[in-house]
Amino acid sequence: MPKLSAPSYRSKQESNPDPRVLRCVRQVALAGMALVLVWPTARGYSVWMGWLPLWLVGMPLASWWALYGFRLPAAWRNRKTGVQRRRGPQARRARRSLRWRGSQAA
Repeated sequence: MPKLSAPSYRSKQESNPDPRVLRCVRQVALAGMALVLVWPTARGYSVWMGWLPLWLVGMPLASWWALYGFRLPAAWRNRKTGVQRRRGPQARRARRSLRWRGSQAA
């Protein structure tokens, strides 16, 4: 079975998430941000859940991003980096000949 590349099996319908799910995830993310900003206890650590800002803000934002297929914002996609890659072959390290010394052999 041939492997399909990412653009070939994704349709235009899949690029837009369900608005009901999107609204729910957006509300959870905004409520988590409000809790972390307003309530000092929400900035702490829970024995059962761990670091609360991760669960109140980080995970809802990650799921929001996942709904859009982990696409980067347009400003980041179109930005060209200043670092140019070399196009030649990879440099190889020169091999040194091992010299045995008489004092190290014993």
